[in-house]
Amino acid sequence: MLSLSFRSRCLQGLNRRLHTASALRSEAGISSPAEYCKDLVRKHDYEGYLTSQLYPKRFQGGYFALRAFYIELATVREAVSQTTLGQARLMFWRDAMKDIYNNKPPRHPIALAIHEATRDNHLPLYHFNRIVEAREQELHNQIHLTLESMTSHAESTSSTFLYLLLAMLNLPSSTLAHAASHIGVAQSLTTFLRALPFHASKGVMVIPAEITAKHNVNQQQIFTKRESSHALEDAVFELATVANDHLLTARDMFKESGGRVPQDAMPVFSAAIPVVSILSRLEAVNFNVFNPSLQIRDWRLAWQVWRCYYKRTF
Repeated sequence: MLSLSFRSRCLQGLNRRLHTASALRSEAGISSPAEYCKDLVRKHDYEGYLTSQLYPKRFQGGYFALRAFYIELATVREAVSQTTLGQARLMFWRDAMKDIYNNKPPRHPIALAIHEATRDNHLPLYHFNRIVEAREQELHNQIHLTLESMTSHAESTSSTFLYLLLAMLNLPSSTLAHAASHIGVAQSLTTFLRALPFHASKGVMVIPAEITAKHNVNQQQIFTKRESSHALEDAVFELATVANDHLLTARDMFKESGGRVPQDAMPVFSAAIPVVSILSRLEAVNFNVFNPSLQIRDWRLAWQVWRCYYKRTF
């Protein structure tokens, strides 16, 4: 009988070859790893692509590399049919990051782009590893029992990604990092809420169990009918309120400057602007996450991003 470690090594090696080959095939027709990453963000992350335009030109390649890495890992769970395949893909990235920092990046366009970014900027390896580890945990446990668990996951993913962006811009301020941690949590919570209809169609409730139990949400009814209820709207309201509280806490970090974010940090904090938009739109439909209008892009978002950027607020 094959040992678990031997099977793991075999699966890791197989996935490394397949995953790299798949990415290289996808890269056909794209001139460089940087262009591959930019195209990936453009196709799969409208809001991330929109805010990318706020970064100085010399940092845009690094931004797209980091964002493509984040998207790649965030979509692993939905992209695989078996947990073991997801584990192998994440194992590829854990090893890839180690190789990147040893100047031996695998022939994967995102890995090559990250390698280029690490040569130009100080990007701590432990931030990448923290995101990989959080996605590994997510494979085994899709449901959060408590708000504390969901918040911890948000800090390990969205907040940590913002830490990488601050590092890329060489902004080692503890105040900025503290504010970014709250923005990241707010961002994750609103992403969960916006994606609730999709996850409900898969039989998964993304709102923490302690909140759905508190409001007597009939989860099976939500999964079957795929429509809102007063109980669900109360639960959504509670989680949205938590997200908004994190936004308010982040804003409080800049009280001494009249609520204005330092200009060189504003590209990072522009991540909060889509969060504000989502929460406002949720409130407008009485926190009915199944309202079809929420699945349509906010045509005002581009204007809101530029306005907030120039006002240095979120």
